[in-house]
Amino acid sequence: MDQAFRKAMAAGYSLGEPSIVIGGPMHDGQVASDVRVQLALSMVSRHGLIAGATGTGKTKTLQVLAGQLSAAGVPVFAADVKTDLSGIAQPGDAADERVRQRAASLAWTFEPRGHPTELLSLTGALGTQVRASVHSFGPLLLGKVLDLNETQTSILGLVFKYCDDNDLPLLDLADLRTTLRFLSSEEGKPVLEEYGGMSKASVGVLVRAITMLEQDGSDIFFGEPEFDVADLMRTSADGRAIVSLLEISDVMERPRLVSTFMLWLLAQLYATLPEAGDLPKPKLCFFFDEAHLLFDDASEALMEQVERTVRLIRSKGVGVYFVTHAPTDVPSEVLSQLSNRVQHAIRAYTPDDADDLRKTARTFPISDFYDVEEVIRSLGIGEALVTVLSPQGVPTPLAATRIVPPDSRMAPLSAQEYEQLRASGALAPKYGQTVDRESAHEIITRRLAGAKAAATEASTGTPGAGPVSDGALERSIVGGDPTTAREAARHKRELERVQREAERERKAELRRLAAEERARQREREQMMRTGGQVLRTVFGTLFGTRRRR
Repeated sequence: MDQAFRKAMAAGYSLGEPSIVIGGPMHDGQVASDVRVQLALSMVSRHGLIAGATGTGKTKTLQVLAGQLSAAGVPVFAADVKTDLSGIAQPGDAADERVRQRAASLAWTFEPRGHPTELLSLTGALGTQVRASVHSFGPLLLGKVLDLNETQTSILGLVFKYCDDNDLPLLDLADLRTTLRFLSSEEGKPVLEEYGGMSKASVGVLVRAITMLEQDGSDIFFGEPEFDVADLMRTSADGRAIVSLLEISDVMERPRLVSTFMLWLLAQLYATLPEAGDLPKPKLCFFFDEAHLLFDDASEALMEQVERTVRLIRSKGVGVYFVTHAPTDVPSEVLSQLSNRVQHAIRAYTPDDADDLRKTARTFPISDFYDVEEVIRSLGIGEALVTVLSPQGVPTPLAATRIVPPDSRMAPLSAQEYEQLRASGALAPKYGQTVDRESAHEIITRRLAGAKAAATEASTGTPGAGPVSDGALERSIVGGDPTTAREAARHKRELERVQREAERERKAELRRLAAEERARQREREQMMRTGGQVLRTVFGTLFGTRRRR
């Protein structure tokens, strides 16, 4: 092997502090088995990218990194698209000939080991169910889930503002739908004047979008108890960190829900975690598999949100890694924030593939030892071009790397093993049962019913009595039947006066009931409102004001 290459790799990857091993550098088909391509734990929070064509080993690279991070005490969160990552909970097979050959070529001592794993699910079918309130999502993220345009998303913002001002918790989709219908109704028009108008057509689109979300089963995700991101940062009794896998194979036909939940999770982490600065190792490593789903058809406001989240969350001690097919799937504003790069092979079968290959090659530093474009095309399964950030803040030399085998099982768990792991989840008692406390739907419905009853009582003078006809009301005022024109006119005037008085009393009663209800609810909802306002303030700071197109 070229000794200049060996010396350059040894010098570039001698990091001098705790690190995770990615593999061994290759040159001209040979592996420098005495040199380790590695990533310092202190640099994991500088974010990264794992890219490559289908079948080139991206998921196994993720498994290698996740397993070593868990062993080093760094909690891991990852989206598991096809339950492939579930094998991380069980030790690998030392007798597997492929593992033995890979370990021998790298002079790597293979030690089979499983890692403590928690299974999570958006539906509750494949793991402990995770939920989020509609309020904590905010109008921008919820607009992405509902596939709304800018105007419709602005109406959502109006609804959120009204609910904040009136102590109306938005917990699930029923709360949102009821509030929308109230504000667009005759009863809600006076209220709406203070916030601006909304067309019935736009409200109809929103209600239909909410209904469609409910019909495909996504409504089960919205509600309480809301998932606490602190539960992602746990360690086992022996000091190993928990690997939290979000199993999404049953919701992949709803990619907007999946990608938006991942963004919500990042926003919650930013809002919850204190500033940490530079740490010896991160508090959490976050792997965003199938990351192209996040950026497909993303609005300008959403792209700004992703960019700011990635840029700012590093200071909280969180590393974010995007796993996708090609670097071109990731917008340049986000790609520029990703310091640690693992690029598996790209197969150029079409002109578009060839363009992606050329663009990918230009995103890597110039190397004295490789034709980058040619190397990316010729990499085998489980091999990748690697460059990471050294502890001194300098990119390491570009290295074609043979990845070490994961110490855990490279195949998914069996059905029986999976069910045992799901049933033994430590978070199941905390999140297993849905909590349906009083929120916007119940409060608005009760207020409208109270106002209607008050109006009926005021118009009839009988508590709890039903509505009466004009003729019956007229007879109740003057007695008998009107028989002459003069008596009829008098009866009519008297009836109109009573009706006007009843209407005034009804409106006064409505205002009184609303004021009393707000007073009763304020103290009970103060805790939730304070938390929601803090989170919305953080979102405003983090994501900035939406720019109008």
